[in-house]
Amino acid sequence: MKSLIVTIGLGLLVACQPFTSQRSTLARVTVYWRSEGSGQHASSNGVRLHEAHCAVDPKKIPYGSKVVFSDATCLAVDTGPDVVNRKAARLSGRNASERSAIVIDRFFDTKQKALAWARAHPHFMTVQILTAGTTQETKHVATKDPRSLPRKIAMSQSQR
Repeated sequence: MKSLIVTIGLGLLVACQPFTSQRSTLARVTVYWRSEGSGQHASSNGVRLHEAHCAVDPKKIPYGSKVVFSDATCLAVDTGPDVVNRKAARLSGRNASERSAIVIDRFFDTKQKALAWARAHPHFMTVQILTAGTTQETKHVATKDPRSLPRKIAMSQSQR
């Protein structure tokens, strides 16, 4: 039993190596807003969402990672079934690379802001993923109020 646990642990360590720094990837970016969720949080795991948050597949982009778009940097704090099964990419992709792209669901406070952003930006775009171990700093602030996040997900600049 102990050897099985060690083998699984080593396998996970090797499998997670590509995600321990920064990388760029093609993503199908969708949008969602507060009224689609439940209550004040509107997230699957109880995190209070802000405009600089996004939903990801945590198996591909770990929670706490920064997703750098052309206009902002978002913090990966949420997930959802359509993000994990990549429904938007599979249905709207025009070629094999678009159909196999990851899906990132970007959160906005209002429906108007979300739809305006979606109209002004391409559905598929290359995004940069900065995982928790990455030392590169970005120009954008990940959250408006980092104290509202659990400490394991994000830390403010003053806490580092």
